[in-house]
Amino acid sequence: MCLAIPGRVDEITIEDGLRVGLVNFGGVVKRVCLDYVPEIAVGDYTIVHVGFAISKIDAESAEKTLEVFRQMGALEEELAGEEEHFARAARTPQSSCPDGSCAVEPKPKLN
Repeated sequence: MCLAIPGRVDEITIEDGLRVGLVNFGGVVKRVCLDYVPEIAVGDYTIVHVGFAISKIDAESAEKTLEVFRQMGALEEELAGEEEHFARAARTPQSSCPDGSCAVEPKPKLN
């Protein structure tokens, strides 16, 4: 899943000529490219998709959306670090059909 998640800009710096922000997603802080929304300032809320801020959003809408994502369990999944994504993938049953067109066969039990 790849959702666009709202977050609050806590800090803005320039890195290699790019505006980069520390964006707080309800307690999880990530580095985000802010170049697509030059009007964003510290304290503003933005919608972030795959590491890029794509639009500005009002605080009330952002908080409501974050709460809905929390209730769905989507927030944790979207903001998990790379190590957590790999760990989840390792726990997922594997299929010989990458497109999901065939059933997942249970792993044989070892004695």
